Amino acid sequence: MRRMVESQSVYRALASACVALSLLATTTWSQTLTWLGIPNSSFNAALDVSADGRVAVGWAYFDATGSISAIRWENNRFQILGTLGGDWSEALDVSANGNVVVGMSYDASGQRRAFRWENGVMQDLGTLGGTESEAWGVSADGTVIVGWARNAAGQRRAFRWENGVMQDLGTLGDSESFARTVAANRAVVVGYTFNTDTYRAFRWENGVMQDLGTLGGDLSAALGACADGTILVGWSFTVLEEQRAFRWTPAGGMEDINLTYADLLTDGSLLTAAYALSPSGRHIVGQGFNADRVSFEAYLLDTGLPIGDVNRDGCVDDADLLQVLVAFGERGYRNEDLNWDGAIDDADLLEVLFNFGSGC
Repeated sequence: MRRMVESQSVYRALASACVALSLLATTTWSQTLTWLGIPNSSFNAALDVSADGRVAVGWAYFDATGSISAIRWENNRFQILGTLGGDWSEALDVSANGNVVVGMSYDASGQRRAFRWENGVMQDLGTLGGTESEAWGVSADGTVIVGWARNAAGQRRAFRWENGVMQDLGTLGDSESFARTVAANRAVVVGYTFNTDTYRAFRWENGVMQDLGTLGGDLSAALGACADGTILVGWSFTVLEEQRAFRWTPAGGMEDINLTYADLLTDGSLLTAAYALSPSGRHIVGQGFNADRVSFEAYLLDTGLPIGDVNRDGCVDDADLLQVLVAFGERGYRNEDLNWDGAIDDADLLEVLFNFGSGC
């Protein structure tokens, strides 16, 4: 009976879309770079973005007061999120729908503590037995959080938090580790380990930590992942010891996005770090130098990946349609869930059909 109902839903969606498709030409798409500067702030950064690119979160330094505040941008308007009792906070990640924000805030005693924010309420997530912690990543549904926390020995260790339980993820043999984000599927965690003056980017899954390498320099950090963990972003030093934002894929390895999207940058502007990307892999946020305003600012990069491109090959075609049809009726934040509401249904099928042919 369940499959019959699902099949009827598929037929209805296909019928509706066929009528619409007869009236539409092939959808076009473009790449854009938006600087998210804040008044009275000469130094700010966006550290994560919602699935649809509408909500970004980060922090801003306000020149007049010398304070740093957690920021939530929505449609280019910003909101200050408050603290856990101290005078400093940073928003470091956001859920797929933009409603759950995680980060760091000083508490009333002056200790750094990981927080989870939703509907104006900020929750302290605790530690691994030490005094401090920071939350750097949250899953698409807002239930799994990662970051670092001090253990009883005072070492900073990458953690994965779920249902009130904080798990130590270990290291690559170094003294400390930091988890930056968790993929939307809640299974893949990325970040970096640290020993003296050496950083190494890692990918963690099922208890195994993988070393990702560098762009030729000594330092590299993976900071963001798409839904299935196959596309990563972060920053790395070049052979000339210059910091650049990067994107990593299994097929292409690590690329400097300043080169890939050079046409979007005015002379002198530079993307120094990519801190996160949306679950689909389309939107990237981070920090760079805006030559037009001579300031270090948050940015939002729309890479132009076509809407409905489930397999991310740059073309919305039969393969994408087939993936959604095969997964139709299932639940979970995954590539086929194109609107990132946790269900693969008519809405996702229509996304593919309405954008069929885009990028091809």
